[in-house]
Amino acid sequence: MKDVFIYDTLRTPRGKGTKAGALYEVKPVDLIATALRALQVRNDLATENVTDAIIGCATPVDGQGYNIAKSGLLKAGWADSVSGLQINRYCTSGLEAVNLAALNVGAGAAHLIVAGGVESMSQVPIGTDGGALIQDPETINQIKYLPQGVAADLISSLEGFLRKDLDAYAEQSYERAQHALKNGYFNKSIVPVYDRNSLPILEYDEYLNTTTIAPSLDSFPTAFDKDGEMGYDVLAMRKYPILGEINHVHTLGNSFSAADGAALVLLGDQSVGHSMGWKPRAKIISFAIGSIEPTIMLTGMIPATEKALKLAGMTAKDIDIWECNENFAAVVLKYHRTFDIDPAKLNVNGGAIALGHPLGATGAILLGTILDELERRDLNVGLVTLSGGAGMGVATIIERV
Repeated sequence: MKDVFIYDTLRTPRGKGTKAGALYEVKPVDLIATALRALQVRNDLATENVTDAIIGCATPVDGQGYNIAKSGLLKAGWADSVSGLQINRYCTSGLEAVNLAALNVGAGAAHLIVAGGVESMSQVPIGTDGGALIQDPETINQIKYLPQGVAADLISSLEGFLRKDLDAYAEQSYERAQHALKNGYFNKSIVPVYDRNSLPILEYDEYLNTTTIAPSLDSFPTAFDKDGEMGYDVLAMRKYPILGEINHVHTLGNSFSAADGAALVLLGDQSVGHSMGWKPRAKIISFAIGSIEPTIMLTGMIPATEKALKLAGMTAKDIDIWECNENFAAVVLKYHRTFDIDPAKLNVNGGAIALGHPLGATGAILLGTILDELERRDLNVGLVTLSGGAGMGVATIIERV
């Protein structure tokens, strides 16, 4: 395998994934086209040199269907020769897109590929695409599949995490995100979204209203106990009979919020960097996928991380900064406990609890975030990981060049 380098990363701001959000008026194809145009301009990119665009999307229907990767390329005015691939590995899709691009470049199948993700949860809510794991009671009962919020509460119950533990972690996420915003830590990667009259629609992450959210975390009601009462608690305890009950402790304050956004990563081999006059920012060291049983579901990032570390010949002590997606506070606390991570190195600028989680885009967002932070701190090695539905997880290790 050839070395694979990251030459650039960028993203749109995250918008609230509701009809009241700033990006609700922006079509998904325009979100990804905005990112593609920005990538082209700031790298003086002759797009005919790009082989493919691999774009993750967790709900690929309606405005996000019919291969939004290729439609986005066409909308952005890229060369017709650039192919497009849309992939869906749930919440891990954006990072998996990057890993698939790295696999192609490393194998010599392409010199230059764009990868990332897009999600407009305000226009295409999660679950819009249906499927057996959402709509088929026979399948759900057979495999004991839970809504993700109940699965997060199951993790809390098994690990002994209390509501105060989750809220304390969430408060940290809000505080770190607010600090990052005030100090411009995200500015290097964010590209604004404009309307057709070139007026800005959104220039900064919309969720960062931490002064009103963080102090009231203990006032949020639990969010998933009603789902549990619909029979999902019974399913969980059939799988884990050691539990007498599920302790529902997640709220809208210590769980992710729906979001809109797009993110891209420009990857290539060494020869394309030389020919374009680009200096690589980082190298892909290793990547891996993992999966666990589908009831607890949200710890798939653990085997993925173990595999990525083994492939890299590293241990947890070799990682300078970690990004574990904050879909639910208990997920990050479980990850932290498993790898004994210094809290000062994990999700150092907050995460999806404070900033929102545009499902298909988040993996690429986190990769850009960790690279920016490695550069800012003059550190070397970062690991990004996410868990997704049905037990899947993805992890990627990068090293600054």
